[in-house]
Amino acid sequence: MKPAANRSRSDYEDFLYAEAALLDEWKLDEWYALFSPDAIYEIPTAGRGEHADSAEELFYVADDYGRLGHRVLRLNKPGGHSEWPRSVCSRQVTNVRILGSSDRGTEVGCTFTTRRTKNGITDVFFGHMIYVFRETDSGVRIASKRVFLDMNALRPQGRVSIIL
Repeated sequence: MKPAANRSRSDYEDFLYAEAALLDEWKLDEWYALFSPDAIYEIPTAGRGEHADSAEELFYVADDYGRLGHRVLRLNKPGGHSEWPRSVCSRQVTNVRILGSSDRGTEVGCTFTTRRTKNGITDVFFGHMIYVFRETDSGVRIASKRVFLDMNALRPQGRVSIIL
């Protein structure tokens, strides 16, 4: 695979908006199809920096492509997890910027706010995300998605049971 070259910030912004819509609409299989087969999806614990390493530290989520597929399968099954009935979510993606390019792909950063409501309780998650995008025969794909919660802790949320 090669870096997702010749794409503008606006192209990545549109991609991220489409990704957020898939998650808001609970189209998890379509969302999973956005990832390359060697992709990772990680959420370090709240307050950890961008240099956090899932091999050395506890993460809320540290999924490779296969484990991410199992997560999607589990979330799509009624009654098999804490998201049934599923939450209603609204995601906002802002401040999209191209951070650089390397043989790994094109690195893109953004900030986010995700509002989740369930059982009459609304939680807010916010932070920033760093993606690595790669160009494939099927178009641009996510090679890496790292979600950094810009929060001191998961109080009052208590857990991350949705995909951020």
